Amino acid sequence: MNEYRFASDTVETCLTQLIHILDTVPTKLRAFSEEEFSTIPAMGKWSKKQIIGHLIDSATNNHHRFVRGQFHDKPTILYEQELWNEHGYYQHMPGEQIISFWESYNRQIAELIRCIPAALLLRECTMSDGKGYTIAWVFEDYVRHMEHHLRQVFG
Repeated sequence: MNEYRFASDTVETCLTQLIHILDTVPTKLRAFSEEEFSTIPAMGKWSKKQIIGHLIDSATNNHHRFVRGQFHDKPTILYEQELWNEHGYYQHMPGEQIISFWESYNRQIAELIRCIPAALLLRECTMSDGKGYTIAWVFEDYVRHMEHHLRQVFG
C-alpha cells in the first residue's frame, strides 16, 4: 500500500479542516457580487464561479472514490476537468446555487468520511497516474486541492 504523501496529516485533521472551511468560506463567497464572482480574469482562466464549479466536480468524482473504493478492487475514476467545467455550465448559473450546492455536497462528504471504518480507509483507488492510493490519502489530497483553489478565489 502507498504511504501517505501528507505524512503529518491525518484523516481526522483534514476532516476538521474541511468542516472549518465549510463553516467560514460560504459567507466569504457570498460577499462577492454576482459580477465579481462571474468575471473571467483572462482568456483560458476560470472565473471564481467556475473554480467553485470545479470543486463541485472534484467532490463528485471523489465521492465515487470514497464510496466505490470501499467495495470495488482499486476502482479507476477519472475525469476531464476542462470538459466537466464547460459542460457543467457553472458560468451560466446563479452564484448562490453554486455556493449552496458546493457547501451542501461537502458537508455530505464530511459525514461520509466520518462513517467509513478505519480499515476501509486503507483500501485503494486508481488515479490518473495509474497508481493506487488509499481512500485516506485521496481524502487528504481532496482537502489540499480545495485549499489550493480557494486561495485562487480569494487571492
